[in-house]
Amino acid sequence: MEPLNTKNEEMFTPQKQTEEHNGSFKPTAAFVGASWVALLTGIVSYCIGLWNATMDLNEKGYYFVILLFGLFAVISVQKSVRDKAEGLPVTELYYGISWFATLASIILLIIGLWNADLLLSEKGFYGISFILSIFSAIAVQKNTRDAKLFKEENI
Repeated sequence: MEPLNTKNEEMFTPQKQTEEHNGSFKPTAAFVGASWVALLTGIVSYCIGLWNATMDLNEKGYYFVILLFGLFAVISVQKSVRDKAEGLPVTELYYGISWFATLASIILLIIGLWNADLLLSEKGFYGISFILSIFSAIAVQKNTRDAKLFKEENI
């Protein structure tokens, strides 16, 4: 009779598990749907607020470009962080620029809202819509990548 502690340890090593599953799970339809709804809600409400705002066209353009810049930056951060975690090559320059762009978009929005002649409720609306948009963009990117990885592993 063989002692319990000498079982086949190969099947239970953490390295085997990470090689086989790579820590990825298929995102649920509810999470994917909620992420897309949050993204669309944030972007559409931000844009409707800009459309109805009584500010000059150049100000509207500033806030719209900040939204686009922020969305691209957070997707880039999510991708580079994930690539690094998965052992894919990511240059430190690109990684740093991604984080810099993300922080710059947030800081530029804060500076713009701080100096804007808007009601405090309007400033809060733009801030919340922006944060909702960039957070949900990260979630949508993560879901897209997880679904693709899951599909590739199970084919």
